[in-house]
Amino acid sequence: MELVLILILFAKTWIVVPEGSIIPNSLSLKTTNESLQTIIQNATTGDTILLKKGTHSATQKPYKESICGNCENPLTEVEATVGFHIKEKSLIIIGENKDSTLLVTNAGYGVLFEESYGSLITNLTVTGGIRDPDGNATDAAIVGKNCRLTVKNVRITDNTHRIDTVAVGIGGIFGREGAELFVLNNEIKNNGWDGVTLYRGGTAVIADNVIEKGRGAGIGITWDGSALIYRNRISGYWKGIGSFGQSRVVVRNNAVFDNLGWGIIATGNSYMEVLNNIIYHNGNCGFAVWRETASGILKNNIIVKNGWKEEWVCPCVGVWMNTTLENFPTEFNNVWGNKAGNYEGVPDQTGKKGNISLVPRFRDDTSFRMSFDSPCINSGDSLIIDRDGTRSDMGIYGGPLAY
Repeated sequence: MELVLILILFAKTWIVVPEGSIIPNSLSLKTTNESLQTIIQNATTGDTILLKKGTHSATQKPYKESICGNCENPLTEVEATVGFHIKEKSLIIIGENKDSTLLVTNAGYGVLFEESYGSLITNLTVTGGIRDPDGNATDAAIVGKNCRLTVKNVRITDNTHRIDTVAVGIGGIFGREGAELFVLNNEIKNNGWDGVTLYRGGTAVIADNVIEKGRGAGIGITWDGSALIYRNRISGYWKGIGSFGQSRVVVRNNAVFDNLGWGIIATGNSYMEVLNNIIYHNGNCGFAVWRETASGILKNNIIVKNGWKEEWVCPCVGVWMNTTLENFPTEFNNVWGNKAGNYEGVPDQTGKKGNISLVPRFRDDTSFRMSFDSPCINSGDSLIIDRDGTRSDMGIYGGPLAY
């Protein structure tokens, strides 16, 4: 308790206006137009940095890694760049206005939190990343390594710079080794790679985000990462949500729609619990178990109208299973209206274990709310209840984590 009191007593608040701007009068707090990175370097654990409206630009700096986040051999050197670097301290970074407080990072690792336990970044926009030439660099607008970081109410957009010799672009939020991320209520739009991805040892709660219009996967959990993923809207990516490697993932109450390939996929040796999601109008398959070594459960989902694009990464079906139903039980789902059929790899499950194949009767295909006569209402697993105590609906408005 004494340590907490000391931190509060000596914590500072820094007010930063964009360089070159007129500094307003402040009676109680020091206001400066020194660069944001200068203030980050001068701040100490527990300090708050308030960013005034305008553009705060970073000067790109080289950043060499001895551990590669996504290489077969982790002891692979990586040549990257960093914009804003928060290292060995925890800071609270708050923008004045999410729409008009801009961090232009000019780097591959836009805002990097490293050995930073308890930091928060909120209420601003992160943009203007520059792709690193080293294809092993896990470039993203916000990167966390060995940290405990909350990213809340942040707009991550237009990090679209690419290099012809590198297939991957710049992602939204990436958690690396030792990262504990809380990714809450953000807009991740129009970036050059995955929306949110975890690599070696990363863990995350990923909730209430809009993730749209990018390349790669909207959310990818890889290697030995683990995540709780709920109430997100994911669209306009090559792929929606994926579990890879030896990851452990809970996927609940997400709307995954209008992606080019699959909606949700489990592969490798991963375990994925897929409950109460909408998987709608994805280009190829809705849900896929790509390899028989993946396991999990598929329950209370609405998987409809997938398969509008020529086959690319999987058949144009609702559910594609390259494993057994014992390994990946499939119960209480509505699988209907998928171009090349509802199931492939396993027998049609309609009429078995609570699975149905009926028009879901959405009020609209944006909110995915259901009409009062929808067959998906009160049709989920009876052991899962809605917030009002009734039997769970299928889809995103069912279960205890419902919208």
